[in-house]
Amino acid sequence: MHLTRFAALAAALLAPTLAAAGDLRADANAVFKPIDAASVAAVVKNNEITPAKIELGGKLFFDPRLSKSQIISCNSCHNLGTGGADAGPTSIGHGWAKGPRRAPTVLNAVFNVAQFWDGRAVDLKAQAKGPVQADVEMNNTPSQVEKTLNSIPAYVSEFKAAFPADSNPVSFDNMAKAIEAFEATLTTPNSRFDKFLRGDASALNDVEKKGLRLFLDKGCAGCHGGVNIGGNGYFPFGVAQKPGVEILPVADKGRAKVTNDAADEFVFRSAPLRNVALRAPYFHTGSVWTLEEAVDLMAKDQLGESLSDQDVKAIVAFLWTLNGDQPKIVYPALPPRASTTPLPQ
Repeated sequence: MHLTRFAALAAALLAPTLAAAGDLRADANAVFKPIDAASVAAVVKNNEITPAKIELGGKLFFDPRLSKSQIISCNSCHNLGTGGADAGPTSIGHGWAKGPRRAPTVLNAVFNVAQFWDGRAVDLKAQAKGPVQADVEMNNTPSQVEKTLNSIPAYVSEFKAAFPADSNPVSFDNMAKAIEAFEATLTTPNSRFDKFLRGDASALNDVEKKGLRLFLDKGCAGCHGGVNIGGNGYFPFGVAQKPGVEILPVADKGRAKVTNDAADEFVFRSAPLRNVALRAPYFHTGSVWTLEEAVDLMAKDQLGESLSDQDVKAIVAFLWTLNGDQPKIVYPALPPRASTTPLPQ
């Protein structure tokens, strides 16, 4: 089915089905899932998560020496203090280059169907390699990364401990696997919405429950469902009407650049909404700074709905309940460089 038709039908068909049901929590549990301990193990493939990998990956995530300039780390654009994303519209990379899209959040990214707005990376391993090599981001090469890591004795020891079966443990591939292992720990369970899903009716107040009902009945959950409240499918942006070019630039064809299919023009992976209140601005352009404006725009352009101010406020109140326990991160002391460590460029 053509994606535009699918998105329109999802919005149209989901609403009456849920509206007819009387139990809000039952309706919500039919569409969403709370984060639990088994969630991560079920989605990470071909990479055993071990304490040694997690510890190594945490250091690599914060190490700017993976970049050519040695001043940009993964955390530069996926700041764990600002919801796992940049605090500005689009990130600044190598040579002060401005990125073309908003950095997606790394929090709960393990639950996404794929990584990046266009889904070009199948998992977090593949995603970890992309920014390191992108010329507008870290602008490095696999060989230079390996040379840098091999020059630092403490990293050589940690890679051997994390990948004991590998004859060449210090590799670009293993760098990505270690970062994936660390990022898989960056989940935010125990949101008030999770508690509601598990049976605590008092976890949401009346306004928040109204917002949840609207989120279900108006069709928002047609694109934003599952454990990550989104991130689990691809949908055209602007089903009812196209947003302005500042929100949907005509030059960015979205997933069509990945699939080379004209039907995928302006199709993007749906944004995961957990912790969405913590990471303004919104959309792949980072062009909208409030949740109220984002909700109103999505209702009009995606669903063809004109919401009242009170309905918008109720949905925003519900979105605030998606904030979970933030990862407790200790900023690591990185191993010192050696005399043979490549210099910044």
